[in-house]
Amino acid sequence: MADERGSLLQMNKETEDVAQLRSFTSYLRWVYVDQSNLFKAGLSWSVFFSLAYVVPILSHVMLDCSKTTCDADHSRPYHVPVQISLSVFATISFLSLSDWDRRYGFRKFLFLDKVCDESIKIQRGYSHQMQRTMKLILLWGLPCFVAECAYKIWWYVSGNSQIPHYGNPYMSSIILSTLELCSWLYRTSIFFLVCVLFRLICYLQLLRLEDFAQVFQRETEVELILMEHLRIRKNLRIISHRFRGFILASLILVTASQLSFLLVATKPHADVDVLKAGELALVSITLVSGLFILLRGATKITHKAQSITGLCAKWHICATINSFENVDGETTTASQVVSRQATAATCGSSDDEVGDEEDELDNTKMLPIFTHTISFQRRQALVSYMENNKGGVTMFGFMLDRTWLHSIFAIQLALCLWLLNKTIGV
Repeated sequence: MADERGSLLQMNKETEDVAQLRSFTSYLRWVYVDQSNLFKAGLSWSVFFSLAYVVPILSHVMLDCSKTTCDADHSRPYHVPVQISLSVFATISFLSLSDWDRRYGFRKFLFLDKVCDESIKIQRGYSHQMQRTMKLILLWGLPCFVAECAYKIWWYVSGNSQIPHYGNPYMSSIILSTLELCSWLYRTSIFFLVCVLFRLICYLQLLRLEDFAQVFQRETEVELILMEHLRIRKNLRIISHRFRGFILASLILVTASQLSFLLVATKPHADVDVLKAGELALVSITLVSGLFILLRGATKITHKAQSITGLCAKWHICATINSFENVDGETTTASQVVSRQATAATCGSSDDEVGDEEDELDNTKMLPIFTHTISFQRRQALVSYMENNKGGVTMFGFMLDRTWLHSIFAIQLALCLWLLNKTIGV
């Protein structure tokens, strides 16, 4: 009876997880992109074109406030570069989502067709992470949206007598400001969506790597370890191939946007303050945050995949030392006791050993069960293979590791801080 009850609870949990995954993919299709049929594809493209191009163009033309009509604070001299940057990033994000949906479908793209073959731990962890996806978009995008709302409210309220109106002044301001905010929210959220989806897919591979690390605690054949590692490397190559264009485009466009903002803000006789150029700083923070999500997800999984090599070498040397100690077990000398104590301290982690999430694979306990079941030559061959086939996320052959993250983020942060210094005096 207890087994039946446990099986029933597990089936209910799996059914709930499947329902959550389906609702997530449905949300992606209806809110952002859906090309399942001609009507939905036309609707999706119409919404994108309207919010990404029509609304910004109409806003710039209809709310053009010349110096003879408006004061200096309401002239919006940097409105064009801000709108161009947001529209460009929304375009590459929407085109990427459309291409992925058309070629793979969201279920295959998010590896949902293969999650069912994983362990219950991986399924539940991936399902929980998918639930957090929209929360992460709100966490990163909501502060910027609140700042944009505050700026728009100030601009429309303080310049009510100067801003062009069409019909009723109050209704005109409400409608135009709502359209502008919807356009801003759509363009930034779709960019954050692609970044968070990349982070979500990387998280699935992190779960697989953590589960794969446990094979060094069980009695498993080298062939099975090799096949599992090859499967993980294949998934990492698939992720790299699908996202390499978007990552490279984001890196180039973020850098170009930062440089263009700086050229505009530092040109001679440029009138720069927080009221006129606040949107430049806001967009700069938004774009750098999205790029940071991409690079952090890539470097985190690369670091975790490469740490497997060190774990395999540690497993090999622990098994080798243990096998030599057991060759002649008739007499136990003091040196052998010290050697065994050192081996135990090295190959097994103590209970009070605490490490962060990046180094948790280093704390995996090495059990001496492979001493006689797997030969030295096979273990050495496995270590050599992993040393020469380190996994990770690549971009056209370049491994996205922590060195790349530190270098790229330092450049972007320097540009962003320089822009903040020129705009709001930070």
